[in-house]
Amino acid sequence: MVIVDQHAAHERLVYERLKRQIAEHGVKRQGLLIPEVVELGPEAAARVLERAEELAELGLIVEPFGGGSVAVREVPAVLGHADPAALVRDVADELADLGESETLKARIEAILSRMACHGSVRSGRRLTADEMNALLREMEATPHSGQCNHGRPTYVSLTLAQIEKLFGRR
Repeated sequence: MVIVDQHAAHERLVYERLKRQIAEHGVKRQGLLIPEVVELGPEAAARVLERAEELAELGLIVEPFGGGSVAVREVPAVLGHADPAALVRDVADELADLGESETLKARIEAILSRMACHGSVRSGRRLTADEMNALLREMEATPHSGQCNHGRPTYVSLTLAQIEKLFGRR
């Protein structure tokens, strides 16, 4: 029996897809009909705006909006209906955590990891049979799909002997 953590598995798949897009031709972006204004505070907004070019390469277009606010104009298309405000707040937190100590590649991968979380299936959401099948097929075809971006397993396998032992049969 294989038990899959759908959020962790999908998060890894989205992360790998984002990395592949960047390597091949850049991340496809989805323009917002109405820009989302996000209040971050002066320091966090400055941090995000300092990295606006890097973020644009990752599919996130932000502009200054005065004071401690930024306007989000575009988000990575692969994230679907992600919440732009939550995404930018997480990116700001990630930039604060990383500071200048990390290499550009490490910063990009950390930000992609945060972005992937926003575009992933939520735990507890009921997937249709087709969605489950698609998730499993994509896991089979994706490198490193056995663990999420944070290092946790995306699935566990139980043998018949292990299941019998759980029920006191062995």
